[in-house]
Amino acid sequence: MKKDLILVIKGIAMGTANVVPGVSGGTIALITGIFERLIHALKSFNLKALKLIFSGKLKEFAAHIDLRFLIAVFAGIAIAIISIAKLFEYLFENYPLYIWAFFFGLILASVYFVGKTIEKWNVAVIVCMIIGTAGASLLSFINPATENSSMIYLFICGVVAICSMILPGLSGSFILILMGNYELVMIRSVNELNLKVLLPVAIGAGIGLLGFSHFLSWVFKKFRDQTIAVLTGFILGSVIILWPWKTPVTQVFEGGKVKVVGYDRFLPESLNGETLIAIAMILLGIVSIWIIEKSAAKKS
Repeated sequence: MKKDLILVIKGIAMGTANVVPGVSGGTIALITGIFERLIHALKSFNLKALKLIFSGKLKEFAAHIDLRFLIAVFAGIAIAIISIAKLFEYLFENYPLYIWAFFFGLILASVYFVGKTIEKWNVAVIVCMIIGTAGASLLSFINPATENSSMIYLFICGVVAICSMILPGLSGSFILILMGNYELVMIRSVNELNLKVLLPVAIGAGIGLLGFSHFLSWVFKKFRDQTIAVLTGFILGSVIILWPWKTPVTQVFEGGKVKVVGYDRFLPESLNGETLIAIAMILLGIVSIWIIEKSAAKKS
């Protein structure tokens, strides 16, 4: 029961991260040590799983897909999205600098703690980390594409969005903005329950989740250090998105919905009270990750 509660808390942390613009739930999964298990559980939805269901072997099915683990984690994610989302909405509206500063420290520290799990550093690992960092960094400066409602493009949006949600350092909603279909998919189609749009996105998301989890599981087994290096690079690159001192660039979508589509970043002009509090929040974020890491190490 205690282990289940810890998994729910980790799920809450993942769900909370998905609420924060530019932060990926996959990053939190990697930090809290459940990323590989999550990927393995997701990739277990295969032909063997279907055979176990149709043959009535429900216990074997539950053990095969690690069902108890998945229920605990996704219950936590749901709790976070339903409850903590409102809190973060209030905090971002009233104390954006301090919240951004806290998450900046959180992600900055996680670069070290995730990167240190690399067992052997070599040229290939360093190149992989550089590629990951460059990729995530470039995403923060790309201008959004124009809207495209073709079925094939919507399918691709579903694949890419769901993959970015589980990939550390990338935000699914941010990717949809870059692809130009955030308003079409997340606002108009959801509000109108437009299945012509939602269905191909959902199919793409389902196939992408299962296929990408298989791919990640395979590369983790074959190229563990290189994979962690790329993911560490993604996290490092996402630090640019989380830089606390910035002015949001917004776009008004249909129905008056305002969405942040980019940021104009700047350096603090002086060490005033607000700046000092923001620096303290960065340090708090770093210390939080250090405490989580030490607690995990003791349990291990």
